[in-house]
Amino acid sequence: MIDPLLLASTRIGTFLGPRALTAASGFFFERDTRLFLVTSRHVLVNAATEHFPDRVEIVLHTDTVDLTRTAVLSMLLYQDGKSVWRQARDSGGEIDVAALEVDRATLPKDAVFRTLTMDHLPASLEQIGIGQPLLIVGFPLGFYDTLHNLPVVRQAAVASAFGVRFQGEGFFLTDARSHRGASGAPVVMADPGGQLQPAWRLLGIHSGGFDMKTREPGVDDTLGLNCAWYADILRTLTA
Repeated sequence: MIDPLLLASTRIGTFLGPRALTAASGFFFERDTRLFLVTSRHVLVNAATEHFPDRVEIVLHTDTVDLTRTAVLSMLLYQDGKSVWRQARDSGGEIDVAALEVDRATLPKDAVFRTLTMDHLPASLEQIGIGQPLLIVGFPLGFYDTLHNLPVVRQAAVASAFGVRFQGEGFFLTDARSHRGASGAPVVMADPGGQLQPAWRLLGIHSGGFDMKTREPGVDDTLGLNCAWYADILRTLTA
């Protein structure tokens, strides 16, 4: 048996028409009967890098035993010229999280996946201390188990005061080695009660590295820190 968390995460490919653009990470989030694909907003649109895909593709398993069997689901990002994903901003500016609702009728036949839910969000942010062990589940540099289409897991730790908006923005810091392609990955900690399935608490959505602009390349190492946007934003994005 594999951990259900691995089946809650999915590889995302972005496309402009038939042309492949980038690869990223995401996960399935369920609220009541509604299903969402969650990832970083910059995976879907990023004016700074002139990244403007018009659709995404995700890969889903279609057999609970033979994990080599998969199917691809393509989802348009615009309808009638308007974006179909949900995003948000607050007093600190844009929040780098997006939720794209998935029409269950379009899912491949016999699709096999797991979901994180509202129950996986922490009830209290104050109980999570600095140094708390975390996992980041995704597809760094597009690397994964290509035979079984399963993500890889990086160990991390809470690296800033959890529950406090770092520098006034809606994220906290993690200490972990990370790479491109992990954007949109779920950041989780083990569920203390162990009653949930998957047995993890969803704390954040991995966005990317956090570094000093004054760092001198070739002289100073990177900080090795990352932004993780508080997963609590999903209460708003999936309402």
